[in-house]
Amino acid sequence: MAKLIVLYRRPDDIAAFERYYFSTHAALVKELPGLKRFEVSRQPVISPTGSSCHFAAIMEFESIEALDRAMQSPEGQAAAADVAKFAPAGTDVLVIDTKSI
Repeated sequence: MAKLIVLYRRPDDIAAFERYYFSTHAALVKELPGLKRFEVSRQPVISPTGSSCHFAAIMEFESIEALDRAMQSPEGQAAAADVAKFAPAGTDVLVIDTKSI
């Protein structure tokens, strides 16, 4: 499995961020070809060092290749381009190739 994790930095207007994310952006993400699972955090994400981000989105794909295909697709390009419309504070993106042990 492969996971794409997007960590959204704290926006100035949290209500506007969440309204746009759940009414518009999430629908674009759900259209990604090969998407197996899509989860979001319920509250800010906090690390043991105390740093945090406002919100996390976790998308799961069958493989790194499937994740790459999804992000290169028209749907992936549209979802990626949409981020600038509601997350001006920026994001950190992680790609993880996982296996069960």
